[in-house]
Amino acid sequence: MSAGHYRKTSDLPEVLAVFPLPGALLLPRWQLPLNIFEPRYLNMIDDAISGSRLIGMVQAMGGPKARPGLADVGCAGRITSYSETEDGRYLITLTGIARFAIRDELDVTTPYRKVRPDWAPYESDLFPANDTDLPSRDKLVGALRAYVAINKMEADWSAVEDAPLETLVNALCSGCPFSTIEKQALIEAPTLKARAETLITLLRMDVPGNDGGTMQ
Repeated sequence: MSAGHYRKTSDLPEVLAVFPLPGALLLPRWQLPLNIFEPRYLNMIDDAISGSRLIGMVQAMGGPKARPGLADVGCAGRITSYSETEDGRYLITLTGIARFAIRDELDVTTPYRKVRPDWAPYESDLFPANDTDLPSRDKLVGALRAYVAINKMEADWSAVEDAPLETLVNALCSGCPFSTIEKQALIEAPTLKARAETLITLLRMDVPGNDGGTMQ
């Protein structure tokens, strides 16, 4: 089944392997490249390739490195490219399919973790997002320009201007160096519009003189 052929939540698995990784944000229709080298996650990719090709990306929320806490909401991605290096690493690309809430974590015998996902709150992720009521591109780009300037960063402004709005929002959510808590706020935003508005707030928080508020 290709990335675009999931049409209802019953097409998605009842049990999902998860990869807790701080700062790595996957969103619906966004692509995330990953370099897999830990043996337990190599095993996870092997099992996914021979099964549904789906794994869940979840923010690691503190706790021991070997078994960190899991955020309440993650995003499932389908392995849409895969290669193996000479030293045994896997280079994969995940394409975001749909977000999920974690109902519970399962007791497993695999070296990697599995959860029971609740897809229902995010069924709309399976369909193209409505971008007609998004904040204007000028508003988003204005916030980005101020953020880039204050942080002494660089940006490809022609690509910023040319990208579809959903692509631009997802690229900034994934690529900007926000904290784990801030990235979790972005993934939990219920709609693309809410995600874009949260993104603009986060961009403005770093700019002196803006009253963007603070994240709790």
